[in-house]
Amino acid sequence: MVAPAVPEIIEEEIESAIDSRNESLPTLRELGPPDLVHLVKQSTKSGNKQSGVYHHVTGTDASSSASLAAYVNTIIYSPNDKSSKVIQGLYCCYNAFSRLDMRVEVKIPGGVESYCIDERGDKRVASDALWIETFLCGVLRAYAYADDGSGDSIKRIIGVRRFDPITSTEMEHKFLDAAERLFFKGPQLGSEPEVQVPNIASNHLTTGLINYIHTTGRYTSGINLFEKLRTRDLEVSSLLARVLISADEEVQAVKLMHDAIAKLPMDYSLLDCQATFCQSKGRLDWALECAKRGVTAAPSEFGTWARLAEIYLGLEQWDLSLLTLNSCPMFTYNDKDFPRMPEPAHITLPVLRESVLDEIDEVTNHDGEQVHPSLRKLHAAGYKGTFLKAYSLLTEITAKIGWDQLLRVRSQVFVMEEEYRSEKQTGANQNATNPNASTTALRGTPSPVVNGNTKSDGHTNGDTDSHAEDEEALHEKQASPTSPVSPPSSATIADESIEKPEHTITPEVVKSGNDDAANDASKVPKYTQFHNKRLCERWLDNLFMVLYEDLRIYTIWRTDMARAQSESSDYRKSAEEWEILGGLAERLHHFPEAVEAYQACLRVRFSSKAMKGVLKMYEEKGRNGEVLQAMIRLIAWQYRWYSEFSPSLLRTVRKLIESEGAVKVRSIVQATSLPQPVLDLTHRYVELCVAFRSSGSEA
Repeated sequence: MVAPAVPEIIEEEIESAIDSRNESLPTLRELGPPDLVHLVKQSTKSGNKQSGVYHHVTGTDASSSASLAAYVNTIIYSPNDKSSKVIQGLYCCYNAFSRLDMRVEVKIPGGVESYCIDERGDKRVASDALWIETFLCGVLRAYAYADDGSGDSIKRIIGVRRFDPITSTEMEHKFLDAAERLFFKGPQLGSEPEVQVPNIASNHLTTGLINYIHTTGRYTSGINLFEKLRTRDLEVSSLLARVLISADEEVQAVKLMHDAIAKLPMDYSLLDCQATFCQSKGRLDWALECAKRGVTAAPSEFGTWARLAEIYLGLEQWDLSLLTLNSCPMFTYNDKDFPRMPEPAHITLPVLRESVLDEIDEVTNHDGEQVHPSLRKLHAAGYKGTFLKAYSLLTEITAKIGWDQLLRVRSQVFVMEEEYRSEKQTGANQNATNPNASTTALRGTPSPVVNGNTKSDGHTNGDTDSHAEDEEALHEKQASPTSPVSPPSSATIADESIEKPEHTITPEVVKSGNDDAANDASKVPKYTQFHNKRLCERWLDNLFMVLYEDLRIYTIWRTDMARAQSESSDYRKSAEEWEILGGLAERLHHFPEAVEAYQACLRVRFSSKAMKGVLKMYEEKGRNGEVLQAMIRLIAWQYRWYSEFSPSLLRTVRKLIESEGAVKVRSIVQATSLPQPVLDLTHRYVELCVAFRSSGSEA
């Protein structure tokens, strides 16, 4: 198959991209940025004028200097550019184990030189051991920077060619062999943002391995690897158990977990694996005990608390779920090591005919789309890491019990601002709070229902009222000019139906100004009204306000939609607005409404995010024909933006083949009335599954 086109980012000053990469080396924390390919071109027409161009790439074979030099040569001798010739090429690939930037320099005429640069900018010799580390890092980066089909990762970095790093069983052996050699160095690479302290079972290496195994379905290879590693360290048992469960070897997995827990009773990864398994089988009572032990084993890890909150949610113990969520340790989100490059002089983003499809090419013509300011201000859309997971749990509770009931539960378990002030006024001569307010067990009668009209002050979302005014102005236009009394606007209806949450009292407020009281025990007040409540963490209080804004905008949208349908009038939004509304509904766990918005977006123009959202619905309903139609378009769109590899899309194709068989999948794809080069892109994914002998590909 023809490789994706080569994007070109042209520098203002030659080698400024290399200088920026050199400067960033001391700041890299995890797997490092995508590989950088830099070329110096000389014009064949205007004398000896030279220019520097570069692009990024993931998934190339970085096991030796020869393989990287071969990639540079494919760019140098490309027949597409007749106006200039390449006189020098440099390939930079980061080794996250040794914190070195491996480099291969190709000069024409001349030869190939390989070396590495350390954080101080000094040159070092590139040894075979360093190349093994670099190869493994390259594979892990290919999975870490891959797009899930929605286009979010593709839009983060301009001009990245994404290749599949493992396209054969021989390459797989090479990858797993390197992983086995370097497995116990994995914590050096860092971990996902939800993990505070990387360990043997939780780091970027284990994440990449599990991702690879689940993507390709090569469970036997994964089991063999973790079996060998388990003989050296029992902590690997949790990884082996996860792969066994995925491989439908549940009896063996349960026996393994039982034996391993007997030897490592406080291994929180094993306890979490047990809790997840019991949860999947509907035995939440068993899962609860495992999750409680997991919290005891790792009280500083977010994952253990989040699992416990999930299980309380499943048991419909909403108060305990909220209290557990409040106890979650939250970590500042550290993004991937994305490259920071100087402003380019020019960017060239060519398109190969293999990816040309009219309906997806229209996506480039939407610069003038209007988006209402209230949709731009939805903070929840930007949540990542621990805050994203916590918000998801909060919205799941809301979807199950409703906003009003959530506020009641909240007021029962947390000290509210109004009652705190009222109680404080009662004890006018006392300045300190009950020191046990944040640790007393949950008992006693519920507090009065929260006042929905309490005004927010000092909060990051305190501009909610201005949002309501914006929405009022926007929707007043829909009122009939001939009516003596205009109907209430959607914003008014939303404000009446969605109570604005009162602020809780956070630990920071209680602790402020209490130094004098701490020295005089006689001044400690008796706050009998809420001696059995907790103090709500500020971050959770903020999440409630963000959730309120999401629900308000969602209610306005659905009210407008219902009104338009009752009046038999068109309800118009731009494609980007539909995309935002689809994401909003998905965050709030209103999946049918999310699909409705995504489909409305696709009727206006193609959107990879909307198509990915619709694809999820097709998968859940088992509509395999529609799944393939969506897949063909997503794969073509990915290829148009230089990505021939998406683990998420490959996993979907593999599951389709397991269900329908490779022959039938090929036949359905081929029967589609789209250009043959576009269909061949999907056929390549099918061929990968056949190469890995996935279930259903034998025929």
